[in-house]
Amino acid sequence: MFREGLRLQAAERFAGGEVSALIAKDLRVSVRSVQRWRRTWNEGGPRALRSQGQASLPRLSRKQFTQLEADPAKGPAAHGWEDQRWTLARIKTLIGRRFHLAYTIQGVRKLLVRNGWSCQVPARRAMERDDVAAAGWGKEVWPCAEDSRRRVEPGSSSRTKLDSP
Repeated sequence: MFREGLRLQAAERFAGGEVSALIAKDLRVSVRSVQRWRRTWNEGGPRALRSQGQASLPRLSRKQFTQLEADPAKGPAAHGWEDQRWTLARIKTLIGRRFHLAYTIQGVRKLLVRNGWSCQVPARRAMERDDVAAAGWGKEVWPCAEDSRRRVEPGSSSRTKLDSP
């Protein structure tokens, strides 16, 4: 809708006889775009500059998406995954298995957002979490990893020795 508004503003200015470079500068678009819009306007008038709608139709129909929404309620384990996390990659796989459609990860994200879904973060800790093991790791393993770092000492950015002649 924003781009359509720009094209229609340009159409009004075409009718006034303004130069493409000035219109491009004022609308903050490229001169080539304004020239292309002017050609379209010359051929079909302002109506030709209106939006033509989406470039492609959604690949999953509304009915298919409703069926897809029911699947996560069964849980990932019902679909063969060991843990209880739904990820975009898993939903992508589920769409492929169920509807024989190939989506990209970003395509799945856009599909979900378009239909009102959002990223969720667990409000509580996972049932599988072992607090004793995590505490032991923090006391035993982390100090060793922390000590293995190179000590920060004042020095020179030069790779040569400081006492070189």
